[in-house]
Amino acid sequence: MEEFLTLRDLFNEELSISEIARQTGHSRVTVRKYLNSQVPPLPQKRSKKPSKLDGHREYIIDRLKEFPLSASRIYREIQDRGFTGKYTIVKDFVREVRPEIGVPAIYRYETKPGVQAQVDWAECGYIDIDGEKRRLYCFTMVLGYSRMRYAEFTLRIDVYTLIQCHINAFGYFGGYPQELLYDNITQIVKKRAPKSSDSTWNSHFQDFFEHYGFIPRLCRPYRPQTKGKIERTVGFVKKDFFMGGRFTSFTDLNSQLQKWLSRVNSIPNGTTHEIPIERFKQEGLQKIGNAPSYHNRRDESRKISRDSFVSYLGNLYSVPYRYAGMTARLQISDLTFKIIVGSDEICTHEIQPGHGKVMRIKEHFKGLLSEILKQNCTLRDNNPSILKFVDTDVEHRPLSVYDRLGGGDSR
Repeated sequence: MEEFLTLRDLFNEELSISEIARQTGHSRVTVRKYLNSQVPPLPQKRSKKPSKLDGHREYIIDRLKEFPLSASRIYREIQDRGFTGKYTIVKDFVREVRPEIGVPAIYRYETKPGVQAQVDWAECGYIDIDGEKRRLYCFTMVLGYSRMRYAEFTLRIDVYTLIQCHINAFGYFGGYPQELLYDNITQIVKKRAPKSSDSTWNSHFQDFFEHYGFIPRLCRPYRPQTKGKIERTVGFVKKDFFMGGRFTSFTDLNSQLQKWLSRVNSIPNGTTHEIPIERFKQEGLQKIGNAPSYHNRRDESRKISRDSFVSYLGNLYSVPYRYAGMTARLQISDLTFKIIVGSDEICTHEIQPGHGKVMRIKEHFKGLLSEILKQNCTLRDNNPSILKFVDTDVEHRPLSVYDRLGGGDSR
């Protein structure tokens, strides 16, 4: 109506149709149509084009009310009914008419103080260590009641690293809960049973949890909400700390993470709305000092080279020279390893990063040169180098033999 009146006002001001068209942006045909009409022209409805989906719409709606079928399933079904159109038409229509399904409600599982913690690993891309590209992982543990968090970055996810991370977390909390909840990973369980306690555990991890006496629990497959607390913690570490951070080394990465943990454990939790470190006072964990220290180590066998070195992770480490050529056992912990021959612990080395390094301890070779010289002297004494001539044997014959040879008469 406003457009209609504007056009007529301009015409009454004796403007030409061309001028009105320029000022209003309408075509001259439209201007002329509005001026010749006594009332505003009603918009003409376009006739609806027939669709190949006609005749199948009610069927699709009824099927979706009955079952939450996929668009591809609906497409196959109406093809059997004679539909000749394309899949995109079906997909768009299914999206338009599919009944909305509300998010299924879940029960928030809250634990009592000191009862449970949840544990998880997370992959965090790659890191450069001494020019080598290494996978980076993050271990996380959260206490169920207080929401106190612990985390650390690692370069391995084997069972020994897992155990060491537990020991570090227990030390951070000053204790451990009655049970810990895990995913079904091989570092924890070899074969899962319907009842967690009947599962076949990783023997190394079983030795660890039996040492401290906590109970390992396995979450049900495909039920991520069972471990909701730790899942949120993993995402929080990645988004609030790791992404976009600046770190000078692997050590600096974990050092900054510890400072971050101090901060987030001192601010209100989004679920409990309480400060974890204050709520932690009610946890009543089992004190880690109540159990003897757990020696987390893995054993590997090595042949000591003739020049008195063993190889570990691409680096060489010296041993006392008198053990050259023998077979040694390496007891490996998180940062060091011991070298044992028979029942004797012969030396300890710190594990060095990188490859191609030679860790030589002078004391391991003390006395070797003098012993080599002594052996050389002994060899010389036992094997003199003076050449001696051997006398030839001369045959002694009677004089009569020579007389006959000379033609003489023995008479």
